[in-house]
Amino acid sequence: MKILNLYAGIGGNRKGFGVGHTITAVELDEKIASVYAFNFPDDNLVIGDAHEYLLRHFKEFDFIWSSPPCQSHSSFRQNICVRFRGTKPEYPDMRLYQEILFLRYNFDGIWAVENVKPYYEPLIKPDAVLERHLFWTNMEIPPKEFEKDNIRTAQIPQLEAKYEINTAGWKIQNRRQVLRNCVEPKIAEHILIQAEHNFAANK
Repeated sequence: MKILNLYAGIGGNRKGFGVGHTITAVELDEKIASVYAFNFPDDNLVIGDAHEYLLRHFKEFDFIWSSPPCQSHSSFRQNICVRFRGTKPEYPDMRLYQEILFLRYNFDGIWAVENVKPYYEPLIKPDAVLERHLFWTNMEIPPKEFEKDNIRTAQIPQLEAKYEINTAGWKIQNRRQVLRNCVEPKIAEHILIQAEHNFAANK
């Protein structure tokens, strides 16, 4: 498949994609993108705005994965302003819902939009829930149990071991948050397997 990996980060979900596909990844932060490029040198890496890239290039792909920024939606955010002084309240980032609606009504291929469980009732009901992740998609994602971990308390060494990605060589701000933003590779693999089945069935 030709896969578009939006908001690619350092590539947590990408580790679940394996080999055999042509992958284009889009990441805005150059330093974060450099970690992705080091770990996945065969991917086509675009440093730019994923939201804008989707709008202009969606027709070029068979499967689109999007993980829009989740911090403004997170169920943990209600506690952040209380626990950590100086954290300002902010509007929810509505790119999440824009992309769900855009893909649902404009894209003929296979797609999945991922985000965290929000502090509010989702404005669009998710199609699947896997661990702490919500998925909006046009394919069936069967339930599956994954190994439990406490992502909220894990520190950088534990997170790097979990994702098998070393970030020490790059001057990334808030390395722990960047690592926490990664999607569990086994969850990404589970999603990709469903996408492969759908792709094969529709050929």
